[in-house]
Amino acid sequence: MFNKKSFLKVLSVFLCFLCLVACSTNSGQISQGENGSNGANTSGSNDKEVEKEIEDKIKSMGGQFFFLNSILTLDIYDEGLDKAKINQEVEDRVRELENKMSTKIATSEVSKINESAGIDKVTVSDDTFTVIKEALKYGKISQGKFDITVGNLVDLWGIGTENERVPSKEEIQKSLATVDYNKIEIDENNKTVYLKEKGMKIDLGAIAKGYVADEIVKILEKNGVKSAIINLGGNVYVYGSKGGKNFKIGIRNPLAADPNDYLGIYQSQNESVVTSGVYERFFEKDGKRYHHILSTSDGYPIDNNLISTSIITKNSMDADALSTTTFALGLEDGLKLIENTPNTEAMFITSDKKIYMTSGLKDKFELKNSEFTIEK
Repeated sequence: MFNKKSFLKVLSVFLCFLCLVACSTNSGQISQGENGSNGANTSGSNDKEVEKEIEDKIKSMGGQFFFLNSILTLDIYDEGLDKAKINQEVEDRVRELENKMSTKIATSEVSKINESAGIDKVTVSDDTFTVIKEALKYGKISQGKFDITVGNLVDLWGIGTENERVPSKEEIQKSLATVDYNKIEIDENNKTVYLKEKGMKIDLGAIAKGYVADEIVKILEKNGVKSAIINLGGNVYVYGSKGGKNFKIGIRNPLAADPNDYLGIYQSQNESVVTSGVYERFFEKDGKRYHHILSTSDGYPIDNNLISTSIITKNSMDADALSTTTFALGLEDGLKLIENTPNTEAMFITSDKKIYMTSGLKDKFELKNSEFTIEK
């Protein structure tokens, strides 16, 4: 069913990003986007009219596609390539992956896994198996703070949808009882996945976008692309260089309402930058903000003084999973994890406007906002 609120949030992000793309064309700068912004005024609009208007805007631009309720934007800067062909190849691959991994598509492999919980094993594609296997790795690394069996909890809160609300303690406890990555059984030889208890539900939203970005990189390589930017709901991959120089990635100020408000600039090429933050998707109730990163311990949005974590590494699926993992672990344990993870850097921002970075990042990041301080 068409979700008007969700579409309008995505459109808001999309229109903001168009401005950033224009900026990038001139200076190579892009900003970390968000999966959802504050809702737009929807009065007097018909659902079908809104849906058609959004689709028309996207189709008219080229290189933009929906995936897991986010807009994927691909900008290729090379000249002389058949960009329409590349875009079509990317779109076909993105559609294929969404049809396998979305919980919103009844026939997807993930939906079949959830429907068969406690009943039977489900044979899946190499794509879905790979993502689930990696998710289990991060479940173990984080001791369950990263856990894809949060599907029921995510649905219960409904953050970013028309059904967002603060559930009762009883409802939260009931959903928490179905959260345990150790109860996912996988068979490498037969490519099967089995949820051991009825009622369990997996959700790949915290890792699948990274996998998609990595798959798009493979398509770019195959087609001889040398310079491109992939942005999938704030998961950014800078591919190659621009004019022989690094891309300049604008790290968003997580306390600013304006997505174009940069905290600072990080220069990079052939790397993924993925950010998890309290500003991405949230709602307010009785003066309190509830964001979308949920604790697997108590079932509520995580409250540990962190407002943003950014992970920088070559593999986008790793960056995607690690951004959520480190946010859940908190500042001290998150920093420790990344310092011990090869070829990976991180930036943590706390609510008191302090920035903490791993050792390899300190010489590559330029702070632009004097309200924040970099901790030594």
